[in-house]
Amino acid sequence: MHDLVVVGAGPAGSRLARRFAEDGADVVVLERGEVGVPLACSGHVSGDVWEFLPEDARSELVGNEIRGARFHVGDSSYEFYKDETVSYAIDRVGMDRVLADEARAAGARLRTETPVTSVEEDDDGVAVYTDDGETYDARLVAGCDGPRSTVRDELSLPEPDELLQGVLGFADEGEANADALVDVYVDIPDFFGWRIPRGDCVEYGAASSGSPRDRLEEASGVDLRSFDRVCAGQIPIGPPSRTTTDRGFLVGDAAAQTKPFTGGGIVYGMTAADAAARVIDLNAPHLDAYERAWRDELGRDIRLGQIIRKAYALPRPVQRAGMRAFQGEINVHMDRPTTLFNRSTARRVFRNVFGV
Repeated sequence: MHDLVVVGAGPAGSRLARRFAEDGADVVVLERGEVGVPLACSGHVSGDVWEFLPEDARSELVGNEIRGARFHVGDSSYEFYKDETVSYAIDRVGMDRVLADEARAAGARLRTETPVTSVEEDDDGVAVYTDDGETYDARLVAGCDGPRSTVRDELSLPEPDELLQGVLGFADEGEANADALVDVYVDIPDFFGWRIPRGDCVEYGAASSGSPRDRLEEASGVDLRSFDRVCAGQIPIGPPSRTTTDRGFLVGDAAAQTKPFTGGGIVYGMTAADAAARVIDLNAPHLDAYERAWRDELGRDIRLGQIIRKAYALPRPVQRAGMRAFQGEINVHMDRPTTLFNRSTARRVFRNVFGV
């Protein structure tokens, strides 16, 4: 019997497998396809991601360094910037593979092209069945298998509050590939669109409960039919009320451990994976401890992110007034919305509003 079966070899799954394997656990990771493929997630991350990666990964993965953003509301635009790097456009597929290699180096066994078909749980453990007829018995199972989690469904755990539809497209725009600012289009209903200069290309994307592709083309003026690559995925927003059973737990997108105001979940998912490794005792598993731990780590920022997201639905005049008030040099961390409330931001808002 394995100690832990991890379903999904994305950032959360590979990080979780690595941490448990480093502590001597017998860990097997089941990935439905190839690691990192197909791409269904943007690779725009904060510097916090380097805390979870080997030291030499930065030079291998970084395509471009970002110093701020232009927000577009109708025909108006507002810049937010910093005189230093605030985020990175990285090779998202490459990052997944680095993290999977780290898990293997720690002793975890990785099985690719191995879709999970069902999970059965009893008092003594779990049985995880795959489409090749194999059965993996374990003490615990971790569902790190994305927005449409098979593990979540098999364990009858509740779904996230929302599943937004997302689209990504990639084009070569020459020198603009290395711009220092991303573009954010807030006119897309329910969420927003973006343009990220990645160094070797430019990524356009959008998420919405409706048709993000049509909305992105309207907001940005691009025609995705002319792009070299276009892919789609889903973004879970709003963690479910429960992410654990007696023998199973969810991590990452399967648990909607994402930022409600951007949809990003790479750092949040790996943070939750570390929380799981810290508090779960495989010899006497009490998964309520994990439920409390990850919510203590991420809950406040997720709740504040939900409040920030509501600003996307405000009338345009109100959005423009807010952008004018906050525009300029920023001192905000993209993974921690609590940093929005600091003295330097308050002083700038006061100057922008009152002109003093």
